[in-house]
Amino acid sequence: MERVSQLCAIAGVIVWIGLYTNTSYLLVAAMLLAPFAGPAMNTALATARGDRQLLKRSLVRYFVALGVTIATTALLSGLLQQQIATSAMLDNSQISAVSVLIPLAAGAAGALSLIQSERSSLVSGAATGMLVSASLAPPAGIVGMGAAVGRWDLVVNGGFLLLLQLGGINLAAALVFRLFGLSTQGTRYQRGKRGVFPLAIATSTIGLVGLLLWQFSDAPNLQRSSRAQRANAVVQQVVQQAESAQLVESNVRFTRAELGGQNTLLCVVYVQRQPGVVRSTDQIQTDLTQAIQTQLLHQGFDVTPLVNVTVLDPPSLLPPSSRHDLPQAP
Repeated sequence: MERVSQLCAIAGVIVWIGLYTNTSYLLVAAMLLAPFAGPAMNTALATARGDRQLLKRSLVRYFVALGVTIATTALLSGLLQQQIATSAMLDNSQISAVSVLIPLAAGAAGALSLIQSERSSLVSGAATGMLVSASLAPPAGIVGMGAAVGRWDLVVNGGFLLLLQLGGINLAAALVFRLFGLSTQGTRYQRGKRGVFPLAIATSTIGLVGLLLWQFSDAPNLQRSSRAQRANAVVQQVVQQAESAQLVESNVRFTRAELGGQNTLLCVVYVQRQPGVVRSTDQIQTDLTQAIQTQLLHQGFDVTPLVNVTVLDPPSLLPPSSRHDLPQAP
């Protein structure tokens, strides 16, 4: 336990630096170092075996490991007087509607890696361990740093992800273990209890379903990533249907979770005037802004869309009066 706590503290330092400085490769390094895969897979093994003693120890190690990482990141944010959430914290706290697939895939991959021998396995144990830690290390850091700066929306998102990972990994890995013949009793294993496996699986399933119901009933707070992608598709569709301009680039993202009690969706759109269009730039901007906002509101995104449309003119479409003002080449 002491060694796990030490590694988690070191991983917490690396996670904090990565989130504080917006350095993605440090987050990857923390995923490799954080010892979250061991307790998570031991929990699944204990579930499949029906071993209450191992299940209890694994859960304690799991939450202690997460607690040390969270405490480390919160302490560093407090000591260095961090005041605001960084862009890396905001980006990694975004939750997609398909986030549940990550722990399910991680649990299945981890179980297959443990079942197969090292020579016959196509994926190394370090890779599967990183897959498990990838879904745990950044959310743990976000919980600690979010609590330190008073961003409780980030704390909720990070805590939701941690619970989702635990339930998904345990459910998928335990089912894979049982599928490959692991049972409560064996010739060399007598600690398994028959009632533990169905109880643990039912608990994981109920917890997972409860989290998913919470996620889909609390839109868009727990679906910001996928909602932003859908909104971006709507924005591009509206611009493509416009006769006065064509799309150059669009960027859609959620801003702060609470801005006057609204879910603010910021849409930054760059368009180019269609050839032969004589309408003013202000008119094109106004028409596209109203069309985008109307479409987003009508499709039930439950957001406050703030749209900024910029009309870009290529040199050939500059007004004749503007061309005379350009500096002449010597």
